[in-house]
Amino acid sequence: MPPRSEEPRRDAKGSRRGPSRTDSSADPRPAESGGGISGARAYTPRGRSIGEQRLGDARGGRAEPRRTPRGDRGRSGDPFRPALQVLSGGRASAARRANPPRRTSVVRTVPRRSPAEEPPPRRRPPRSTSARPTRRRRLRPPRLADPGRRLRLGTALALTLFTVIGIRLVVLQVVENPDYAGAGIEDRLRNVILPAPRGSIYDRDGEVLAHSVEARYVFADPSQIDDPVTTAQALSEPLGIPAAELAEKMRKRKQPNGYELEFVYLKRGVDIDVAEQIEDLELKGVDTRRDEGREVPGGGLAANLIGFTSDDMVGLEGLEAGYDKVLAGKDGKERYEAGWGAQIPGGFSETTEAKPGSSLCLTLDRDLQYMVQAKLAEAMEAVNGSTATAVVLEVGTSEVLAQASYPTYDVANWRDSDPADRDDVATGFVVEPGSVHKAITFGAALQEGVITPDTTLPVPNTVRLGDTTFKDTTKADGRRMSLAGMMAYSSNVGTIAIADQLGPDRLIDYQKRFGLGEPTGVGLLGEASGGLLPADQWSDSSHGSVPIGHSVDATAIQMAAAYATIANDGTYVAPRLVKEIIRPQGERITPEAPTTREVLTPETAAELRTILEAVTTVDGATGQAAAISGYRVAGKSGTGLRWVDGQKQPGVASFIGMAPAEKPRYVIAVFAQTPGGGGGDIAAPVFADMMRFTLQHYRVPQSPSPPPNFVVFPR
Repeated sequence: MPPRSEEPRRDAKGSRRGPSRTDSSADPRPAESGGGISGARAYTPRGRSIGEQRLGDARGGRAEPRRTPRGDRGRSGDPFRPALQVLSGGRASAARRANPPRRTSVVRTVPRRSPAEEPPPRRRPPRSTSARPTRRRRLRPPRLADPGRRLRLGTALALTLFTVIGIRLVVLQVVENPDYAGAGIEDRLRNVILPAPRGSIYDRDGEVLAHSVEARYVFADPSQIDDPVTTAQALSEPLGIPAAELAEKMRKRKQPNGYELEFVYLKRGVDIDVAEQIEDLELKGVDTRRDEGREVPGGGLAANLIGFTSDDMVGLEGLEAGYDKVLAGKDGKERYEAGWGAQIPGGFSETTEAKPGSSLCLTLDRDLQYMVQAKLAEAMEAVNGSTATAVVLEVGTSEVLAQASYPTYDVANWRDSDPADRDDVATGFVVEPGSVHKAITFGAALQEGVITPDTTLPVPNTVRLGDTTFKDTTKADGRRMSLAGMMAYSSNVGTIAIADQLGPDRLIDYQKRFGLGEPTGVGLLGEASGGLLPADQWSDSSHGSVPIGHSVDATAIQMAAAYATIANDGTYVAPRLVKEIIRPQGERITPEAPTTREVLTPETAAELRTILEAVTTVDGATGQAAAISGYRVAGKSGTGLRWVDGQKQPGVASFIGMAPAEKPRYVIAVFAQTPGGGGGDIAAPVFADMMRFTLQHYRVPQSPSPPPNFVVFPR
């Protein structure tokens, strides 16, 4: 079929119009051809046009089939061919097919007919009843469930579901939001400890005795370490820690709060060079941060007194432990969000600055401490001594100017030392003081009026109390002896006679007043309190042993404080080691004032000091080796013993003295455990060396007058 042109057909005048409905001459085709648009519109479903119906009506009321040219029949037997011809413009003639005119877009219309011309509707002829097929009964579909009910149920379920979801969303966003938000942040947070600098320890002049120096600490994040064993093996050598111990520290584990452990110290106080070596290893989950290490510039200077700290900067012994809360600062913390092991830029970050610890300004004099330690060590090495101590107190304040122990150790290598070598002997060395205790017995008797400075007593060579016989080294043979003579020759029998007049109760009371039986509170952990034998537990022999310093337990610092009471006009002042506490801001705070109490009157104390001078001045006295040229010295020697694990160990030589005797400035106590020898042979010479240096160091003027002349056996 030739293509139909979209352009409308024009007439001879070029007018765009089609034939008129009433002008039959406009279309040369016969009306019965049924072609054209009008024919197509009149085309009935049965394949006939209105013109064919009219022709059929004119031929006797029946429609004849339209004859199709043979050529057309041969081309197609399609019953819808006429309709296709109508749609193609009604050009069914052969001439038009041979030379088809140019088709134009001409719209043909069917002319309106009057109602009279309208053909009657075609009716089907009635069929016979017999020929009519049996009408099948249509099956009704099964009745389904009510869709309305189903819709309502579905709507209710959907609304319920959305309601539950909505309520849950409200709960999550409003009620549980802080918990979930916090948990989310906690999963991403990393915590890094910022160590607080530990306070320093200075001597009385501000010289450093112990301080912190810059170092590094090595830490691990166990959650980031995939192979703890391999990592531990790489760190074992530089850190000097067994690989098994490091691997256990780096093992992944949960904290009590349920979160993974993300921070653990591997070692603190690491040298900077070692830290840089570890950083070069680039181990995953291992890093270093700025830290501090503890250093004692003097090495073993006052080591037993100062003590040391752990790698975590926690005081373990000495003043480091006793004042740990003061020296230790408060560590800070850095918290930040991290992803893939690195801090998230712009994420949560919080830093709590570390608060440095306070420093201690001690009463120690570094130079005097060094000299006292050196003299003590020299003397002990000469006599093959095992344990010794020396304490230097300032009269009036009872400030400890020096406190030495033998043996000592190097703080930098404290792990290599024997624990017994690290003890502070002055506060932990409990002994039976021996004859140095006689000054307490004489002082109590003078204060109570039992005796006077002019009292003389007949002194036999021995006295037996209970199952014990007490005797004197220097025999008086029953002659009357002055108090100065009894003290100079350390008469046991004369002292027991004075104590018998004083009585046990009053003697024990004065022992307590002089500070025996309780710690001095000097500031060291583990300070021994010593012990006193209650009066109701005294045996017959106790009446003889207690007055002369046996059956009594005391420390060197306690006995030094007792003699400082005599030197301080009878007023007891508890010893102290800490002069000031220096806050990080520079504020200086004086610790609580030490305990003070009056034990003797100044007159009694002066009388007792004069009696004690006889020990260093009388010919043949036990303490002549303690005398110092140009200075009056008062003191007392002693020979005691120790009880170790229930075993008596004799040979504790001691000397405690003061100078200048007329107005004492310093008190020095020396205790030494040696294989043999008494206080006058070993401790007295050491005391003299120490006191001489002390008086010269502080430029104390010499005594303006010589000591008095003492009569041992008055007539």
